[in-house]
Amino acid sequence: MSCTVPAAPAPPALKDLPKVADDLKTQLEGFKPSNLKNADTQEKVVLPSAEDVAQERTHNALMDGVENFQTSKLKRTDTKEKIVLPNAQDVAAEKTEKALIEGIERFDTSKLKHTLTQEKNPLPDKEVIEQEKGQKNLISGIENFDNSKLKHAETLEKNPLPTKEIIDQEKSA
Repeated sequence: MSCTVPAAPAPPALKDLPKVADDLKTQLEGFKPSNLKNADTQEKVVLPSAEDVAQERTHNALMDGVENFQTSKLKRTDTKEKIVLPNAQDVAAEKTEKALIEGIERFDTSKLKHTLTQEKNPLPDKEVIEQEKGQKNLISGIENFDNSKLKHAETLEKNPLPTKEIIDQEKSA
C-alpha cells in the first residue's frame, strides 16, 4: 500500500519577497548580540495561586449562599433567659456597702473637734545630716581605697625582741 505525500509548497520568488530599506538592512547586517544589555524580566501580571483561587471560590459560594438564602426555611424558636438571683450573702454584702456609702455621704463635718497635731517623728537638723554625710564619706573612702597608690616601705624594728641566748643568760644570772 502506498500513500502519496503532498508536495511542499514552492518557495516564493525573489521578486515576491518584501523589500527592506537600505539603512535598516545595513543595521541588520552589522548586528552583534554582544551589544545587547542583560535585563531581568519582571512579571507585571501575576497569576493567582491555587490557594487564592480556592479561597475566592469559597468566598463567592458563601456570598451566594447569603444572597440567595430563603427565610422561609427558618423555624420559630422561643428564647429562654436564665436569670441567676443573688444569694443571701450577696444581698447582705450589698446592703452593708450601700449603708457605708450613705454614711460617708451624709457625714457632718461640723461635729468634729479641732485638734493640734504633734509631730512625733521630727526631721533631723543640719548638724545630724552633716555628721551622717561625714560617716558615709569615710566609709566609702575605706571601701573604695586604691591599693595601687601605696609605696613599698621597709620596716625597721627599733625595739628588737631578745634572742634565745640573751634570755638564757638572764635566767642564769
